[in-house]
Parts: sequence; C-alpha cells; structure tokens
Amino acid sequence: MSALKFAAVGAAAAAVNYVEDVFSTYLYTGNGATQTITNGIDLAGNGGLVWIKDRDLGYNHILVDTSRGQGKYLVSNLTAQESGVSTTVTNFNANGFSIGATVEVNRSSFKYASWSFREQPKFFDVVTYTGNGVQGRQISHALESTPGCIIVKCTSTTSNWTVYHRSLTTNYILQLNSQTNAINVGSPNVYVSAPTDTTFTVGNDSDVNANGATYVAYLFAHNAGGFGLTGTDNVISCGSWTGGAPVVLGYEPQWVLIKKTSAAQSWFLMDNMRGLDVSQGEQALSPNTNGAEPTASGNLNINSTGFQAVGLGADPYIYIAIRRGPMKVPTVGTSVFAVDTEGQFSPKPPGHTSGFVTDMAWVRNVTTTNSMIVASRLTGNKYLVTSSTAAEASLASINFAYMNGWLNISTTNPQYYSWMFRRAPGFFDEVCYTGTGTTQAITHNLGIAPELIIAKSRSSGTDYWSVQCPAVANAGKLNTNDSFGFSAHWSPITSTSITGDGDGSTNGSAKTYVAYLFATCAGVSKVGSYTGTGAAQTINCGFTAGSRFVLIKRTDSTGDWYIWDSARGIVAGNDPHLSLNSTAAEVTTDDSVDTDSSGFIVNQLAATNINVSAASYIFLAIS
Repeated sequence: MSALKFAAVGAAAAAVNYVEDVFSTYLYTGNGATQTITNGIDLAGNGGLVWIKDRDLGYNHILVDTSRGQGKYLVSNLTAQESGVSTTVTNFNANGFSIGATVEVNRSSFKYASWSFREQPKFFDVVTYTGNGVQGRQISHALESTPGCIIVKCTSTTSNWTVYHRSLTTNYILQLNSQTNAINVGSPNVYVSAPTDTTFTVGNDSDVNANGATYVAYLFAHNAGGFGLTGTDNVISCGSWTGGAPVVLGYEPQWVLIKKTSAAQSWFLMDNMRGLDVSQGEQALSPNTNGAEPTASGNLNINSTGFQAVGLGADPYIYIAIRRGPMKVPTVGTSVFAVDTEGQFSPKPPGHTSGFVTDMAWVRNVTTTNSMIVASRLTGNKYLVTSSTAAEASLASINFAYMNGWLNISTTNPQYYSWMFRRAPGFFDEVCYTGTGTTQAITHNLGIAPELIIAKSRSSGTDYWSVQCPAVANAGKLNTNDSFGFSAHWSPITSTSITGDGDGSTNGSAKTYVAYLFATCAGVSKVGSYTGTGAAQTINCGFTAGSRFVLIKRTDSTGDWYIWDSARGIVAGNDPHLSLNSTAAEVTTDDSVDTDSSGFIVNQLAATNINVSAASYIFLAIS
C-alpha cells in the first residue's frame, strides 16, 4: 500500500465499516465481449484484489490486483510468473470491475464466480516489493493488525505460492498451488514469519525474497475488529480445527477457504452464493487446480456463529472465513423485499427477479388451487408448504445462485408470483438448527429481538408450523386458521437468541428445523397488532409511501393468514388476497384493505373479517 493510501486510511479511520463494503462474491455469466461487474466494492478508490474462476470448464484461477495493475494476472493453480493480458480485468471501478473477452474470465454463456477483496485495515491488504536476498527482511503493511494469513507469490519468475498461516506450527508453510501437506522448511525466517501489526518478515528463499525479483503479498486479518457501528465487530478469521470440532467464529460465514495440513489434499474454496452448507448442495472450487466446480468431498454445516466439518475425518485443517453480510440495517423496503411474476424480466434464469441477493422466497400459482411453497438459500433445493405439516421435499429447479433473484427456470407464466426476502439486520433473519428435546438457545443474527417467529420442522411430516408473536400471549399455527390458543414455545426472546422448550413443533430431539424471524425496521417493515373497530381503520406503520406487502391474522378467534401485495393490487378498489393456510386460489372480489401513505387501511367485510369490532389481530407490513 502506498504512502498516499496510508494517509487516506488514517483520515478515514473513524468511518463505520461493513463487510459488504470490502468483500463480495459475485456470480455472472460470460458474454464473450466486454462486461462490467457491479458489486458495490470500491476498488478504484481503495485498491484490492479480484479473483475469478470459471465454474463450468477447466480454466485457470485468475488473480488481478490494483497494486500490480489491470490486466496483469497471476494463476493460483500454476507456478507461472505474472502475465499481462489486457482483456482479463480491464478496469477497477468505484463499484466493482470490468472484464474483457478472455475465455478464463468471460467466455460466452459460461458461468463464473468472482471474489473481490477491498484493501481495508483489519481486513485485507495488498503489498508489492522487490526482493533483496537478505534473510530476516521486514516488509511493511497497512493491515493495522497482525495478519492471520499471508500469501506470497513471485511475479517475475516461476515460483510456488507460499502460504503463512497463524495456526501452522513454527517453520511450517503451505503452498496455494499444491495439495501437499504443511511443509517443514527447517529453520526460522526462511520463508514468511514473525508478522506484527506493521510488518512481516521474509527469508532468503527465492519463493519469497530473491535478489531483484518482484513479489506480491496478500494479507488477511484475524479477529481484528474494526467493523460495525461500534468498530469492534470481526469480519474475517484465520484459524484451525481438528477432528470435526465446531468452529466458533461469532458470526455466520459467507466465504471459507480450507486446507488439510497433515496430508496431501486440495484446497477447498466455498461461498454461500454457490452453496456453502451441505444442505445448499455445497460447491467447492480448488485454488490449486483448474478443475470445474464439483461437489466438495467433505462438507460444512453452517450456523449463525460459525461452522462444523462433516465427513472430513479427524485430520487438522486451517481456514480463512469471512462474515456474511449485509451488516447495515436497511433503510428502504425495495432493498430487501420484492414481488415478481415468473419470467417477467430477462435474461432468464432466474425465473423470479428481485433486484437483490435473495435469501428466502415464497412462490405459487395464484389463480388455481395450489400450494404456497417456501424455499431458501440456507436449505438449498428443499422446500416446505405453508398449508401443510409435511416434511421438506426437493425440487431441482430451486436455486439461489443468482445475484438478483432465484429459481432456475426460463419459462414465463404470469400466474406464478414469488415474494422474495433478503436477510438483513433489524428486518429478517433465518436460522436452521437441530432440536434437542430440552431447553435450547438458538443464536440468530437479526440484531434485535424478533417480533414474529415462524418455525417448522424440516424432517417431520406431523409437526405444525409454529408462530409466535410477543404481542400475543399464546402461539398460533401457520397451516391452520385456528386462533392463537397454543402454548408459546420461545422464551426468552432476545437480540441474540431465541430459547425453545422441548416441544416437537420447535425443538424435538434430533429433528431438523428452520425458523424465520421478522422485526420492525424503521421505514422498511412493521410487526404489530391492532384491535378491530368495525369501521375503516388506518394502521400507521411509520411508512411514507404505503405498504407493498401486508400479512394479517386474527388471534382471538379463527381467521386465515391473509396476504396482500401491491404487485397484485393494494388499491382503493378490490384487492386480491391469498391465504397461507389454504390452497385456494386468490380472491379478487372484496376491498378488505386500502392504501395509506403511513401503512395501510383495514375495512370490515365478512369476506375476510380483518376488522371485527373488539377482535385482536397481528400483522406484518413491508414498505
């Protein structure tokens, strides 16, 4: 990092940093020409690294960074020196990067994954230097914390990719281009050693410090804080585990690079866009090979505080993990919620377009007798049905590996609607867990206490959908129109966890579950309750442009789980509505809700009974 950048970093030290500002996994399809990738990462102003790999064929891993310049790339699976092909990364932009027509990064119709790392203290740094052949040489960096991992490559001649990792035994290194186990280099300071918060030390081996040779080093921080409103949140960790022991990061990861250290095995690079958890159909690429994307031979189970290896044996592994985003609380509803008909936008797939990374979706044909199915990124190609107690089932077309929607179909059918949600602090979160049959605290990342909890067993076909809203003493069932007359199973409910009893609907022994958590987010969503008046009543949600989505349930008596949305029509006249607990087609012949800039208006009609005098209701509204 240059002196100018050092100064810029110091001037911006007080700024609030979020992981979504410094890292992005972005999937795209090649077009064989030129293409701009807009991922929100300011590489032009801050510097960083772009790493690209095709997913379909055996093209190389391409690494281009701002310190060496656009078009100058290295290949992680080869020992080759730096090459200069101007049609790889052609420009570093304020919100991403541009690429040319080189097949490794942009072959027409082929799928690619890209990972952008922005230079930022306590996250990532790029350092270039010229070797002097002197053992014990110190190289300055701007990470402002002790690096947890350092990857060095000679750019002027062939060499191995040297990997220092804080969890390796002293004098041991790994090689990114090789599946070899950790190598004992015999004595200190031969390769990379002794990092501090300002420098790291290189020896005199030609892989890291030959006289006159040029080098690049990529530095990754470890639990250094520096992020979030308080500046204390960690977003990157470099650690190890042995024998499948749980890895506690303190956050849910979105990107993980792992390597067995005791024996020869490929590196595995995984991210939550392509599938990071075993239930997502986990897809791994190997930085040491040019192979296409296979299913990983080992698996990770992801949770809200870290991960656990499954099927990787008792051997030791090292890892680099990056926190899932976003960390920012949303300010507009359109950034986290959308409704779209099947194939409305091109190109297809995705079958339903949201305009943002979609984490959970509902979908159904609204004009016929049909089921509302629920699918999510965390549960892969599995789905549940809101009107049924059935266990989850599989559907091959369920796919969330898109930047702007979901569903791997190319057809067009305006009768199919999808309601799409993005996980974001203060708005919506999702957790998957295994029940214990006894009291268990389930950690979440909503950031505040959830106000609406919808949980369902994924493995059981007899347990109902449990719904709990702290505004109501008892609990309800999503799959029926029953009143809220069932025992509440979550207590306490806090900003970090929900604690369940041993009931089979929420925490039965050895059963698997999913829980969807919603909260009031200023200007974006409102979870609340109201008492019916029998006359038109305005429900003030604190919005300025009205509600685009409304869910209402009567709690003191029977009543459907009604939903309305602006895509099908929340207007002054009749408003189509569906019921989550029913397979019936939408009803279009009544005017139960009306528009209001602050939220919505409920009318009392026998068709829905959503405003019966003295009756009790709960609702979820999204702007």
